[in-house]
Amino acid sequence: MLVIAAIVAAASGCGIVGGGSPTDGSLDGLSVSSPRIRDGAPLPADFSCAGKVGNPPLRWSGVLQKETKSIALVVDANNAQGAAEVHWLVYNIDPLTTELAQNSVPRGAVEGVTSSGKKGYSPPCRRDDIYRFSVYALDAKLDPKKATGLRETLELIAQHTISRGRLSASHIE
Repeated sequence: MLVIAAIVAAASGCGIVGGGSPTDGSLDGLSVSSPRIRDGAPLPADFSCAGKVGNPPLRWSGVLQKETKSIALVVDANNAQGAAEVHWLVYNIDPLTTELAQNSVPRGAVEGVTSSGKKGYSPPCRRDDIYRFSVYALDAKLDPKKATGLRETLELIAQHTISRGRLSASHIE
């Protein structure tokens, strides 16, 4: 668990997990929404460990088509103590993709390792955490040989981010 905390702490400084730097607001150019989640509202229990439907559907817009070579998605949580946990990591999403269906991964995309050490959507369980669904437009496709673990993948996403957007859920309903 200490290793996970160190990984997340290292990634927090780059704005991938956590709030990001107050000076990096210029990256916020994507709009992220969901037909099942309202920004700032509770996360429906269906998408938590109490549910059975997997990841929620997401949509995004505002991707700069000429500069963007791939899209990445990071689902993480922050609790009152400031500890972060990555629940899902998907990268190398085709830049023409603008939505993700419920309980699915876009064709050709790669699921990375989460804080649990496994690949795939790891449904959140802590009722009072803030859950964030962040979409990143990247100026490159990530090399899976370099994205070997959570920390490495988050660092690669941070290095290649040209724009981002986020949808947040206040807690689990």
